[in-house]
Amino acid sequence: MYNAGFFIDSGRLTGQLLVAMPTMPDLRFARSVVYICSHGDGGSMGLVVNRLYGEISFQALLHQLNLKLAAETPEVPVHFGGPVEVGRGFVLHSTDYLREGTMRIDDNVALSATVEILEAISQGQGPERLLMALGYTGWGAGQLDAEVQANGWLTAPADEDILFGSDIETKYDRALAKIGITSAMLSGEVGHA
Repeated sequence: MYNAGFFIDSGRLTGQLLVAMPTMPDLRFARSVVYICSHGDGGSMGLVVNRLYGEISFQALLHQLNLKLAAETPEVPVHFGGPVEVGRGFVLHSTDYLREGTMRIDDNVALSATVEILEAISQGQGPERLLMALGYTGWGAGQLDAEVQANGWLTAPADEDILFGSDIETKYDRALAKIGITSAMLSGEVGHA
């Protein structure tokens, strides 16, 4: 079980997507889709799944960690997981890769934050589907529930194509479509839909 200080309660939002409303006051999360890895009484943790980190590559990240690059090291996009601990890496992945230090979120999705998973990916022995992220999104006790109740976020069921798919530009609209909404239906004004 993943024991790096994150909350591992299986609350009602664990394994769900959060979709930022147009009224989201924090611009870092404008049009964001966040996968909730853990939600409980102690707080919540998630990863933004529709925003790349910028210019850093997976190979550069491995180099910074003094890890060997293999000839088969894949090109893996590096995502902005959130504004907390941006120097820390997380791999959201399929459950075909389960090792010590892995937190299994549900039957199909797990989370690892170990050097071992980076080495496995670089050697072509990692999980079949994955999302590499730097940083995470975190909420204190009751904070996420309050943001959802204040209409800062919509919740939607997650699916592997939204989590692991490479078409980042459409993830926001696809997440909304899972609950029967289009971005055109959302208003940027509080109290209007």
